[in-house]
Amino acid sequence: MLVLVGLLALVVGLVGGFFLARFTMKSYLAKNPPISEEMMKSMMMSMGQKPSQKKLNQMMSQMKAQNAKR
Repeated sequence: MLVLVGLLALVVGLVGGFFLARFTMKSYLAKNPPISEEMMKSMMMSMGQKPSQKKLNQMMSQMKAQNAKR
């Protein structure tokens, strides 16, 4: 009986920890996107493109929309 309770507590803890970590990472990435405007600007400049503010805003909004789909 004691072993069954221990196993049940372990399974519940693992499942709860997984979902808590998943929620935490999703909220962190929503608040702090992995690519900023400055990073994108330097990427475009290294590829030989001259980035305008309009193009940067357009690409950032596309990335946000793509992340919202997930």
